[in-house]
Order: sequence, then C-alpha cells, then structure tokens
Amino acid sequence: MIRFIHEATDASTGARAGRLLTAHGEVETPVFMPVGTQAAVRAMTPEQVRRTGARIVLANTYHLALRPGERLVRKAGGLHRFMGWDGPVLTDSGGFQVFSLPSAEVRDDGVRFKSEVDGSQILLTPERSIEIQHALGADVIMAFDECVEYPASEARARDGVDRTLAWLARCVAAHGRADPALFGIVQGSVYPELRRRCAEEVVRHDLPGYAIGGVSVGEGHDEMKRAVEATIGYLPEDRPRYLMGVGLPEDMVEAVERGVDMFDCVIPTRYARSATLFTRRGRIRMTQRRYRNDFYPIDASCTCYACTDFTRAYVHHLYATNEILGTILGAIHNVTFYVSLMAEMRDAVLRGEFGAFKTSFYADYGRPGGQKRSEGR
Repeated sequence: MIRFIHEATDASTGARAGRLLTAHGEVETPVFMPVGTQAAVRAMTPEQVRRTGARIVLANTYHLALRPGERLVRKAGGLHRFMGWDGPVLTDSGGFQVFSLPSAEVRDDGVRFKSEVDGSQILLTPERSIEIQHALGADVIMAFDECVEYPASEARARDGVDRTLAWLARCVAAHGRADPALFGIVQGSVYPELRRRCAEEVVRHDLPGYAIGGVSVGEGHDEMKRAVEATIGYLPEDRPRYLMGVGLPEDMVEAVERGVDMFDCVIPTRYARSATLFTRRGRIRMTQRRYRNDFYPIDASCTCYACTDFTRAYVHHLYATNEILGTILGAIHNVTFYVSLMAEMRDAVLRGEFGAFKTSFYADYGRPGGQKRSEGR
C-alpha cells in the first residue's frame, strides 16, 4: 500500500511538495514519470532512466496485455523484474489507448475492439483491466474510465462521466484489496459542473489517490488549465493528485501551481526521436544547420550525460546521419530536463517561492501563446 505525505503548500499558490511512499521506494513530488509503454522507456536503458533522477515509471496495460501478455509478465516475476526496474511502477488502465482505436465499440459492459496483433475481437471490461494490472504487479494501478474525444458536447461528456463512475464502482469491487494502490479518475471534458460532480463521486470511494483525466486530447493549454481548476478543489489534500498525459513544460508549471503532484507524458522521448530537445531557453531542433558548427552543450545549465560529454555539433551529426545514438542522447537529455524541472519546482515550494520560480522560468523559456523565442543560444 502506498502512503502520501503532504509536506508543504506554497503560500501564494496551490503548488505542493510531498512524498509518495511505496514498496519499491520513495518518490518526491511533484514528480514526472517517464512512459515505458511496452515496459521500456524508448531509447533508454533502465540504468539511463535512473541516472536522470527519475524514480517512478509508467507502463501500458493495453499494450502489455496484447504483447507479451500479462501471464508471461507474472511468470517472469512481475513488471519490476521483467523490465529490470527496481523503482515504483504505475500502470494505466488501457482505456485511453482503447478509445483511440477507430474500431472501438464502447458499451456499458466494456469496450470491444479488434486486436492490432492478430485481428481477434477483444472485450476489455473494468474487471478485466483490474485483472491484467494485478498480474503485471505495479505499485499503482488506474481505474478503467471513458476518456471522451475533444471537442465533445455536454451530453456526450455527461455520458462519459456516468460510464466512468459506473466502471469505477466495478473496478473497486474487482480490486478488493489494499495493494496495489487503485487510483480513481475524474472525467468531464471542459464542463466545470461535470468535473465537480465526477470528482465528488470518485472521492466517495476513499481511494489512495486521484487522477484528472480527459486532457491532452487536443483541448489546448488554456482549456487544460481550466479543467484542472474545475477539478482540483474537490480532491482531498492528503492524497496524491495525478494529471494524466501532460505534457509540455509550460503545462506542468501551470498544473503544479494549481496543486497537481504527478505527471506522465511521452513527449520527452517522442520529441527526442524527431531531434527536438528542451532547454531553459526554449526548444531547439538539432537538425537545423546552425548547430553543425556549434560546440556548446545542448543546454549549458544541464548536467546530464549528453550535455557534459558531447556538443551540439556532434548531436547534430548523429541526427543528420540517422545514428540511433542521437535519439538516445536526446532522450537522456529531455527526460533529465523534465525530472530536473520537477525538482526545481519542489524546491521552490519548500522555500515558499513558487511564484518567483514561475516568473523566472517564463522569463527564460517564454510563455505559451506568446511571441516565439529564438531557439537556443
């Protein structure tokens, strides 16, 4: 069973610092969780992930149930042993992936879809999602919910909330134990009243943690902030709050300011594969010719392996020649950037200076929706 210790709240904002205690170690919050969809963080070994400072990773229930199958993972000793990761693991429910499939048929009993592996028909229910996650052996598992598309009408979003709440009750019944920790998910699209109702109903289950779902589906930065604001006040202060699938650095700064503790996103490793790297001065695209003769590090303020041992010119060369090492170094740097950003925000909360941190961050990085900053030095 996990335990959350709420250490501090910034005096002028809702930003929080805490600790998440699990059977596989302690996690300081706010925290970014690198995504290991197939039980592997893309282009990184578990040791490289550890060296970024990351302490918890996320794996995908839907994909692992298809390949290699949860029975094999359980036979291997669970996800931790299977993937060579000794820290905490969170698994999602598979709902987001299933609902994004063009062939998915959403029904009250679950979601029917065609397997991308062999074309067979599969019915994923709340009970089956919990069964799979139990077999995978994660520290934190997620309830099966319905994430509606964006934009969605209020009636469509209301149906999604009703189904999410009904499925949560079935997940709780199927779970029936304290370990692993089951988190409930709040839906409601961009409608504050639906968010409020869903949050109040989810919290009645008295779960170890709560997530804000239904964002990162195309709603944009401002709508994401409004969804967080419409939800966060109804979530208990003594439980961790997880914003699913977010996001960009500016998204996370805004969400931490509003009281979110946990984040996951594929952006750091996905962007690394397309040569887009994060720095405190904004994003840079390493395939641009300006970096061909640039012998500065990717980010002079970063102490990751990619920045301390290599230059932009070398990383540019790797991407230009399609060497896989370019993606590896890019992933190491981007994940380190995200983890370090979380550590800086945590330190600012503990000092009671989150507002000053945010001002400084945007002065260097640029504000969302503002004039585009020149990339790099």
